[in-house]
Amino acid sequence: MGLLYLGALLVSLTGMVMLDRRFRLFFWADARRAAIVLGAGIAFFVLWDLFGVSLGIFFRGETSFMTGLQVSPELPVEELFFLTLLVYVTMNVYGAASRLLGPRVQSPTHAPSGTGAP
Repeated sequence: MGLLYLGALLVSLTGMVMLDRRFRLFFWADARRAAIVLGAGIAFFVLWDLFGVSLGIFFRGETSFMTGLQVSPELPVEELFFLTLLVYVTMNVYGAASRLLGPRVQSPTHAPSGTGAP
């Protein structure tokens, strides 16, 4: 039972990788930039978590679904995989939204002629 949550996170991450690969949303669009964004996002949220733990706001939940391994006090190893999934999902959604909505969005300075825009 102790690996259930970690397993679910790994299955979810695999799904994100497959979507990314199929539609070239994040890593398959630009691997170097994606690695930087993913690393920065994970680092930001780990610091956020550590700050919350130090203030006594965040606590590790006790459940039989987790491994019990901790990266630091009150920071379970599963949190790193969750944060990776969080950033990956966000960037896949951003990539998909940019592709779907990008051509439709125009800045006011590039409005077509005849619309009355200055």
